[in-house]
Amino acid sequence: MVLPETPKNNKTMARKGISALFFPSSKTLSSSPSFPSSHMPSFPRRTFSKSMMEENIENAESIITKWNPNSSSHTKFSYLFQQSSGESKEFLKSVNDLQRAMHFLVSENSTSDKLILAQKLMQIAMKRLEKEFDRILSANRDKLCSESVSGGSQLSNSYDEQEAELEKVGESITELERVSVLAMADLKTIADCMISSGYGKECVEIYKMIRKGIVDEGLYLLGMKQHKSSQIHKMNWEVLEHMIKTWQNAVKITVKTLFAEEKVLCDHVFSASKTIRECCFADLTREGAMNLFTFPELVSKYTKLPERIFRLMELHETISELWPEIESIFSFESTSGIKLQALSSMHKLGHSVSIILTDFKSSIQKDSSKILVTGGGIHPLTESTMTYICSLAEYSRVLSDMVADYPSPNISPFLESSSVNGSKPASFVHLSWLILVLLCKLDRKAELYKDVALSYLFLANNLQFIVEKVRKSPLKELLGEEWISRHTKKVKLYSLSYELQAWNKVFISLPEKCSSAMSAEDFRDCLRRFNAAFEEAYVKQTSWIVTDRKLRDALKLSIARKLVPAYREFYEAHLGDLSGEKNLELLVKIGPDDLGNYLSDLFHGTPVLSGSSWSSSSSN
Repeated sequence: MVLPETPKNNKTMARKGISALFFPSSKTLSSSPSFPSSHMPSFPRRTFSKSMMEENIENAESIITKWNPNSSSHTKFSYLFQQSSGESKEFLKSVNDLQRAMHFLVSENSTSDKLILAQKLMQIAMKRLEKEFDRILSANRDKLCSESVSGGSQLSNSYDEQEAELEKVGESITELERVSVLAMADLKTIADCMISSGYGKECVEIYKMIRKGIVDEGLYLLGMKQHKSSQIHKMNWEVLEHMIKTWQNAVKITVKTLFAEEKVLCDHVFSASKTIRECCFADLTREGAMNLFTFPELVSKYTKLPERIFRLMELHETISELWPEIESIFSFESTSGIKLQALSSMHKLGHSVSIILTDFKSSIQKDSSKILVTGGGIHPLTESTMTYICSLAEYSRVLSDMVADYPSPNISPFLESSSVNGSKPASFVHLSWLILVLLCKLDRKAELYKDVALSYLFLANNLQFIVEKVRKSPLKELLGEEWISRHTKKVKLYSLSYELQAWNKVFISLPEKCSSAMSAEDFRDCLRRFNAAFEEAYVKQTSWIVTDRKLRDALKLSIARKLVPAYREFYEAHLGDLSGEKNLELLVKIGPDDLGNYLSDLFHGTPVLSGSSWSSSSSN
């Protein structure tokens, strides 16, 4: 900032105005010195002291005039802090001496010519320091490194101490690190001098102008742009999904590197004033950070389809994982709005996820498809729902965090009492609830089958599919072994009900006890009933399907254990009574050893025609 010089004929010095943000008042030098009165040096009002102060002004005039940025000398195009450190230190010492002299002269004679000269020199000195500050920041845009401050070689408060430390570490640091360390030391030294001289505002404006450009450029290169709600709403999902992935990568780099380093640099350069460094950092990052953390909230408003829930959970998880850094970096009161925006996005994401889960539950309940799955196999609703729920289980932790703030659905009348207790995460309640809703819907689907046996097989098939999905996914850890055991028992009950309905007619076709008093005619009638019942069951159930191999084998084994021994006993006890029977093979179609071959054909979904497979199956 170019400051107007005080007119020569005006003996009253116009005090430099300072922003109320950094300094509480802006009065004339005669009424308010730059330092608080408690820190103002006490100078004896003697001629000797006055002479010494005037000598300080004369000495300061020599070096300050030399480095006047508006002069026509070579120094106009040179930089003080590119020269030897001795001259820059001498310049800064002259500024400090000039400051002390001005304080002394204000107390002696506020209209002194020397005081007016001192003010002019101070303005020239500040213009030089502004130029130096700007040059160092501009020349080291990509070289200033927070490790110069927070790493093993921490910057000292003194320029001399910093040079001494650099000599100690020697070749253990790179040239880039050395440049960064020296630049940081110079910036801090200049900032300290300008702030103490009452020119903190000018210093901060230069810093913000350059560093904010770096922050904005970094966000742009990471693909971060400001988006309006209407833009997100109209966006194609594939494009938005790509933006979400870009945001996830960008926010990690931005928080952990860009913002974190800016805070370290800002804290160091303006360590002389807590107020300045807080406000400066807030101004540098507020716009970019607010845009960054508003994006997830905008996405949450227009992403309500079930399959998009995973992107919402990933957005929430990303912010959640970065939250410690966010809290630390934006710890100032002036940056509290940034933290509130991040929290707001997390809250809105959680609300959207809760709505999606509720809508998904409703879609299961409202499924009105009347199509019967051939052979009592796995219903498409079962497959799609369990695939979705298993995928949700992979996000169990973040899902629990997201829905924790929302009331759990009123499912206590439906869920087993042992399943719900205070120790269960919120995700358990919601996912158990979805599975229960699916099971209830499958009960209704089973009622569509006219064959009761097939309806039970359908329930056994679908519940077994659900149990296996749980067993082989993160749902196992979430729901627990007790849940798996309880529902496995239900599969067995459905299987038993199927068996009784499907094979009871075959079982009762055989006598309970193979009496030796049975007549040949009774034996013939019994064989005919058994052949007819078995053929009916066989032909029907070869078209039925059990996709799970373990369940399929278990059903066949259970049927065989009940049927084969009973039929063998009956067969062997009375077959001799038909020793003289003509065309015996037409009456005795199935031998005891053939039953296993017939049973092996069941549950593969490959129907056979009545009467067409007896000879082929029995001969295998």
